[in-house]
Amino acid sequence: MSASSPISVNSDIFGYLAILTASTFWATSGIFIKLIMNNSQASAIVLAFWRDLAAFFVFFFLNILLYGSDSRVKRSDWPWVVALGLSLGLFHVGLNFGVFLNGAAVTTIQQAAMPAIVIVVERIIWRESLTRKKITSILLIFTGTVLMSGLTAIGEADVSIAGVLAGFSIPSLYAAWSLLGKKMRCSYSALPILTYAFGFAVMVLLPFQFNAIHPWPIAGNTWLWFAGLVGLSTVGGFLIYTFGLGRLSAGVVTILAMSEIVFSAVLAYIYLNETLTLIELIGALVIAAGIASLFTPSSVFKRSRACLP
Repeated sequence: MSASSPISVNSDIFGYLAILTASTFWATSGIFIKLIMNNSQASAIVLAFWRDLAAFFVFFFLNILLYGSDSRVKRSDWPWVVALGLSLGLFHVGLNFGVFLNGAAVTTIQQAAMPAIVIVVERIIWRESLTRKKITSILLIFTGTVLMSGLTAIGEADVSIAGVLAGFSIPSLYAAWSLLGKKMRCSYSALPILTYAFGFAVMVLLPFQFNAIHPWPIAGNTWLWFAGLVGLSTVGGFLIYTFGLGRLSAGVVTILAMSEIVFSAVLAYIYLNETLTLIELIGALVIAAGIASLFTPSSVFKRSRACLP
């Protein structure tokens, strides 16, 4: 491919495609989790632990195989690595408690506030542009998420101090993961970052396992669904997402990542026979419009920046 070609190897189009692909992989997690929990006695917090532990071992062996001693982290970067892993582990804990306290629909709406947090922090720290296009995209995505999650879910949710705290923690920790991941991608490849991050995430989730009644999520043929959850939804999804972080700003990445909501609904409709109401379908189209508003030839085909300023 020549250097004059509109799609060079450094074009941002690969970053856009990476995040959309990662979002598709993440969307499969809902199917795998439902299949596992319908056929075993594992709780959500137990499943999150074993999912992260298995993913850590996969990342660890891939990292040793491909990078060896070159994957070591500088001493000055260890605080960022620890913070990255803690944000991932605490996000999984907050997400599970959010679903338990507020319901899945409200938790999804709360999660959709994440791009706004990232863009504001990115503007303050890295002086990234806060364009009208980004603001419009966030508003459309949030509106579409509310429509897809159900307008009545907000009124039906029980508001408690714990629920409010969980509600704030979910988008904040999700945003922290993306911002810290972007910072680390300036200096390291995706595999070393994810190996250390999932290692610390497992340590965060470990204390929640001691009171678990059913500590092992595999029962009968659920090992196949668990393998899909780890291999496709987790290892594949996070690898491709972290690669995309090296190509795009964290704000654009997090906006694109909201496509997971649409992909999840479509896959649930196809594989789990879950229906989509007219309002939910409109919500999906609104989210798609918000994401599509980011796609312009000038932004998609421009030369990628390896790192934020």
